Amino acid sequence: MNSSTPPPLLIGCAAGFSGDRTDAAGPVVDTLVARLAAGPNGQRAFLIFETLAERTLALAQLRRRADPESAGYEPLLDAMLRPVLARCLANGIRIVSNFGAANPRAAARHIARIARELGAPQPRIAVVEGDDLSAPEQRALLREQLGERIDGLRIVSANAYIGAEPIAAALDAGAQIVVCGRVADPSLAVGPAMSHFGWRADDWEKLGRATMAGHLLECGAQVCGGYFADPGFKDVPGLDNVGFPIAEIASDGHCTIGKSESTGGFVTEATVKEQLLYEVHDPEAYLTPDVIADIGEAEVHAIATDRVALTGVRGHARPTHYKVNVCHEGGWLAEGEISYAGPRAEARARLAADVLRSRLSGLKLRVDLIGAVSILADDAGRTLAATPDSGARDVRLRVAATHDDRAEAERLGREVMALYTCGPAGGGGVRSTLTPRLNTISCLLPRESVPVRFEMVEECA
Repeated sequence: MNSSTPPPLLIGCAAGFSGDRTDAAGPVVDTLVARLAAGPNGQRAFLIFETLAERTLALAQLRRRADPESAGYEPLLDAMLRPVLARCLANGIRIVSNFGAANPRAAARHIARIARELGAPQPRIAVVEGDDLSAPEQRALLREQLGERIDGLRIVSANAYIGAEPIAAALDAGAQIVVCGRVADPSLAVGPAMSHFGWRADDWEKLGRATMAGHLLECGAQVCGGYFADPGFKDVPGLDNVGFPIAEIASDGHCTIGKSESTGGFVTEATVKEQLLYEVHDPEAYLTPDVIADIGEAEVHAIATDRVALTGVRGHARPTHYKVNVCHEGGWLAEGEISYAGPRAEARARLAADVLRSRLSGLKLRVDLIGAVSILADDAGRTLAATPDSGARDVRLRVAATHDDRAEAERLGREVMALYTCGPAGGGGVRSTLTPRLNTISCLLPRESVPVRFEMVEECA
């Protein structure tokens, strides 16, 4: 390695979604600390948490409305970060995450409180902002792209998928922790790589490679055998303690994927290939706000146990626009369930469904016979009607409907409850729920119209 070339960058992922395991970070940090101690001078390590999805962000915005000062960020932030924060700070492991969700500043304040309670040095925290476009004054900007479709919508959230540049800028300014809202998932890894290696924002080849490294990391244990496991076909050892991934990114952007030590699961060519293709609509044009990544000629090679190299990724000039998701109130989702067991259970469940269709004629019902036909059925009931009674003796009837009017949606729960004594025979274990529904529409906005920025907030109250 040339003496002027920075050593490889280590990035460990400790969460792949909101609600992921909160004990994953410990083994990842243990491994990063050990590899830093054994690595070359100047090696740096980052810990990332990926905790956002479209609906997750909308729900966070609703919580923020109720409590703007201390809600709207990842609910599991404390449980994820408290066990490892002091150790990360003591060992120079920087933290980058989108767990700021709808309220990055409140998340930053909470992280500062955790540090004080742990007796750790006060960290230098930066928040990345500009993705949130839900303010009333930004409605005109959205209407330019969405037209009349936006009129009358009760908007819950509107967020642009911004990229890695503000993350890199915050790290260059000395941030030890960068708290983001809606940045693109791979950007959580691209930002640290840009800062560590000094890449330009138009180093397309390197950015494309780092983007795919981030893509392999972003779903947590998925690349370590989690979502890969299929017993008898794709067996994965130690799934109850599955490891989380660690990427080693070289100065040219190429990466090697491994996992936390002393954990279950594995990293193989097959797990990496599955994750590489996950959610990629066009292998030669994976669109992100940082770059258009191209894996058309990518190669995956196992180089050791639980170490797989990814090479051959290319990059092309980034899109001129940001993707924006607008979530809005979409009425109500009503669900009801009741169980039937024993002889002729499926026939009784089918009869119960017929009764509900008749009595709820104003609602469009989705009917599932869980244990007989459900996942492979369709919303219109065509598959269900075409599937003969299999004679199943253990069936859970699930019925669902959506409606803009809450009172209309509530009818479903009452009718399912009435099946207890109105028949057919032997129903039990009734449960019903009514949930506010969120709908999503998307558009593109010119990059220059989205005010991306970062701010250091070291003096968090």
